[in-house]
Amino acid sequence: MTFKSTRTSFIIIISLVVLLRVFSGISLMWLLLPGAAFLLALIYGSANIQANFFAPALCCANSTEKQIALSFDDGPNQEYTPQVLSTLAQYGALATFFVIGKNIQGNEGILQRIDAEGHSIGNHTYTHSFFIDFKSVRGFKNELTQTTACIFKVIGKRVKLFRPPYGVTTPHLVKASQALNYTIVGWNIRSFDTIANSAQTIVQRVQSQIKPGAIILFHDTSDKTIQALKQTLDFAKHNGYKVVTVEQLLKINAYE
Repeated sequence: MTFKSTRTSFIIIISLVVLLRVFSGISLMWLLLPGAAFLLALIYGSANIQANFFAPALCCANSTEKQIALSFDDGPNQEYTPQVLSTLAQYGALATFFVIGKNIQGNEGILQRIDAEGHSIGNHTYTHSFFIDFKSVRGFKNELTQTTACIFKVIGKRVKLFRPPYGVTTPHLVKASQALNYTIVGWNIRSFDTIANSAQTIVQRVQSQIKPGAIILFHDTSDKTIQALKQTLDFAKHNGYKVVTVEQLLKINAYE
């Protein structure tokens, strides 16, 4: 199900209802049902990045090789990102960090460390504001270009990977990211580490879903995530999984 196919189906159904109204006199109240279904499809497609509703998003690798990718959103965070990096180094694991542009100022050293230690960096917009999904195409372009400029200023690389805030895709966001040639990256395991009550809850949720080709979503913003990360890396090690960056898993380029 994509936006294009859903829209086409909606137009056909509406046309049929109108024709039945003309020739059979049925009530136009029948328009409410397809209208409600179309609205629900839009909401589901926007909120679920794995649905590929408005545009394709890379959410996992189709592979039997025992590799998984860890990704961290919303950094760099002065307190927790260094702890994440130290933990990854301890296990010899790599990850991808989708950073918020406004968080880079004052944390340039952390961004440099991410790059120097072999991890990759992606774009997670500049503000990640609560109402960001209501921005125009121009507004989204500004969000993306500002963050990419901030990253380039620190590490001298232009990022190609983009993760939408909250995993929400909209027509304006898609048009902006496509115009700027970004690759949209999602996930197929969401840890919910920002709302989980405990690290153990996060661990149970993540470990129960791990399989070859998985991309796991964490946030480098809390102590719970640090604890869950250690247990996840232990699980991966004991079960023969190699932990790599998103671009290594998907065999794509992280930078231009």
